Amino acid sequence: MFCSCILPLLTLSVVSLGNCCPKIVLTVATAPYPDQRPGTSGLRKRVQVFQTRPHYLHNFIQSVFSSIDLRDRQGSTVVLGGDGRYFNRTAIEVIVQMAAANGVGRVIIGHYGILSTPALSCVIRKYKAIGGIILTASHNPGGPEGYFGMKFNVANGGPAKEAITNKIFQISRTIEEFAICPGLRVDLMTVGKQSFDLENKFKPFKVEIVDSVESYANLLRNIFDFASLKELLFGDNHIKIRVDCMHGVAGPYVKRILCEELGCPANSVINCIPLEDFGGQPPNPTYAADLAEDMRSGQWDFGAAFDGDGDRNMILGKSGFFVSPSDSVAVIADNIFCIPYFQQTGVRGFARSMPTSAALDRVAKATKIELYETPTGWKFFGNLMDAGCLSLCGEESFGTGGDHIREKDGLWAVLAWLSILAARRQSVEDILKDHWLKYGRNYYTRYDYENVDIDTACEMMEDLEMLITDKSFVRQRFAVEDKIFQVEKADNFEYTDPVDSTISRNQVNADFLVDLSNQPEII
Repeated sequence: MFCSCILPLLTLSVVSLGNCCPKIVLTVATAPYPDQRPGTSGLRKRVQVFQTRPHYLHNFIQSVFSSIDLRDRQGSTVVLGGDGRYFNRTAIEVIVQMAAANGVGRVIIGHYGILSTPALSCVIRKYKAIGGIILTASHNPGGPEGYFGMKFNVANGGPAKEAITNKIFQISRTIEEFAICPGLRVDLMTVGKQSFDLENKFKPFKVEIVDSVESYANLLRNIFDFASLKELLFGDNHIKIRVDCMHGVAGPYVKRILCEELGCPANSVINCIPLEDFGGQPPNPTYAADLAEDMRSGQWDFGAAFDGDGDRNMILGKSGFFVSPSDSVAVIADNIFCIPYFQQTGVRGFARSMPTSAALDRVAKATKIELYETPTGWKFFGNLMDAGCLSLCGEESFGTGGDHIREKDGLWAVLAWLSILAARRQSVEDILKDHWLKYGRNYYTRYDYENVDIDTACEMMEDLEMLITDKSFVRQRFAVEDKIFQVEKADNFEYTDPVDSTISRNQVNADFLVDLSNQPEII
């Protein structure tokens, strides 16, 4: 439940509802934009783009609806929600008006317009919706000077495949008009059903405001042993945890599940009120300075942080011991039967994105479980899950998840780690060190470039590809201080989906081996 102090930020104007005055449906002329290609995580632009370019939001939403066959769209259910960032309220009103005009029968919206990305995936699957629209720019800054984004998830609850996003983009390049019902207003403050008569429509258009947390919380109750977790967090020998929600959407979920259900003290959670600008800080776990500082004090045994829409997670141990995302998914894989859900379903396969280290590969090999290496993007994992090939997966960009939904899931990852701690009764650091002793340790590096010039970025990628395709590059050695690194493999990664045989190309990759012939052993 949200604190009353944020209600003015998250409410739409309320009007009387009823069937006495049918709402008019309009067709509005528009002109296309050339830059509405959805990326791995949908369409993301600065807020000013949506505010200053006429019909920019409308064009993209119409392109999404037009990508769905009219026969599938008519009378269907669509889920809608976001991370509470600036411009969410405006976008929700427009999307509901356009959904009604495009033949959608029902829109399910999270209370106050809030739904985490994992919760939205859960709700799509629960209500058998044709899809959902997530309003988020993930870990990018919010506020009037920040970013806004939209992502279309399909009926399985996961991100749309490339064929669908390409279709959306092609429609956006030629769009000439959009349909909208401008007089329709929705009350986001009240959980329940709302009904609207539309001009020339035989059936009323319905909006259902649902508890943002409950469906998702109920899903987690059926995955984890909440009694065991409550003993870990509230029992006689309980551990102390610190969770930073970074003023993103995860706050209400963490308060309801960790504090109200599992007994964590209120001071276990910080920055739990969703804010339109995330408190002025990018909602990215790598910027969780408050959490890092708290953990360094040694007062807390376990720490975690989430991004703006609640799908990414960062795990810390006592005194700030950092768990890399690549190691995190490997440790969960090695201890997967600490989670009751997998005791019941078994483990069908593991997967990681190409940039993620091979730590998970070592566990898969030892346990004789199939391992898949995919391009970046959760839609590739979702395809494997739908085919019954995959149970656990992760990305080095702080994403971890299971086959309970079709999105990465930050709170699920935290509960997975707490389940391991409850079963093993070791510290986070000791669990990692035991893992490295058992499997060895994988190192990797990642470089992020933000707000770069597109021409410069393309030039850099062209130069990099020329470098790695030179035959002399492989086996080449590089000295860094007292260590020598040798290139084992370098390629422009290409992936053929084992389920539908689609091919994805152009993800540059380079693997290095450390020459330890004259070095002490590294664990």
